[in-house]
Amino acid sequence: MESERQTPQPGEMLDQRRGLPADLIWIYQRYPRDIWQDHQNLGDMSRFWLRRHDMFREVGSMLQRGIDEWREKPDDPGSLSAWLAPRINFFLGQLNDHHQIEDHYYFPLFKGVEPKLGRGFDLLDSDHHVIHEALERNAMTANAFFESLSKGKENARFAADAYADANEQLVALLARHLADEEDLIIPMILDRGEASLMAGSEVF
Repeated sequence: MESERQTPQPGEMLDQRRGLPADLIWIYQRYPRDIWQDHQNLGDMSRFWLRRHDMFREVGSMLQRGIDEWREKPDDPGSLSAWLAPRINFFLGQLNDHHQIEDHYYFPLFKGVEPKLGRGFDLLDSDHHVIHEALERNAMTANAFFESLSKGKENARFAADAYADANEQLVALLARHLADEEDLIIPMILDRGEASLMAGSEVF
């Protein structure tokens, strides 16, 4: 069950976590995932936000499948480059913009509404810094891969391995972060009501 997930010790990093710390799941225990979709307080903003998270999961997995398939049969690198480049740019750009909005607007708003969850929003904010570093590695290894395509298959294969490793790490970090973020925020929205929680919002 979600509410019985292992919780981390203080100070554990994003790549070591198995869920939110024990002191942050009290509201989640009242609103577990299996009731979210049918709850009357899950409004348009919440559903949009969850769809964005699902999109990030989907695109990250799509990129991983694409590069893995090419590594198994490294033919026609030009077609792979044409397919991969816009999707990487979309993924990294959209994810960065999403985090900026959360850091500068939503996290401070939610933290003010429920101070007892303040440490959770600090944790999510620190996650963003870790993910940003992974984004930079992802972009760097992707660019190295694109540059390698003109240098022969051996160079391209080596660069593809580096990009695949960077993307796999990013996708894993993101999966943990998105799940923890949802487990902290959605129960609070269901408890307070989206309309009252977002009163005065100029973002959505």
